[in-house]
Amino acid sequence: MTLHKRIRPFNTKETYPEQQLDNDLCQAVVARGRMVFLRGQVSQDLDSRENLHEGDAAKQTEKTMRNIALLLEEAGTTMGAVCRIVVYLTDIRYREAVYQEMGKWLKGVHPCSTGIVVSAIARPEWVVEIEVTAVIPD
Repeated sequence: MTLHKRIRPFNTKETYPEQQLDNDLCQAVVARGRMVFLRGQVSQDLDSRENLHEGDAAKQTEKTMRNIALLLEEAGTTMGAVCRIVVYLTDIRYREAVYQEMGKWLKGVHPCSTGIVVSAIARPEWVVEIEVTAVIPD
């Protein structure tokens, strides 16, 4: 029995071939038919897994937000249904560029937001990762 709809499942041994990992994950989960949980998104092509915009926090955020919008669409919802975001930055100096770009995508949405500065994300070229929880409207 499948409890949840899983969008774009993958295994970490293909995504991170340089690391000794073997985890079954997915990009998004639609839970109980209405809740959508997105995996933390980064500036990576979802199909080719190519990393994009190394060293540019604003462009990394734009690609991250494009990934989020695409995954929400694939799940059956939109950016307007975002309830919560968590933003991970590797340097507080990226905050302004990241939040300016992110704000363009969430104008008028008013999600709950948490911002965290961390020492690193899964790959050293990534400077921002954004996690989203949304709903599928009735």
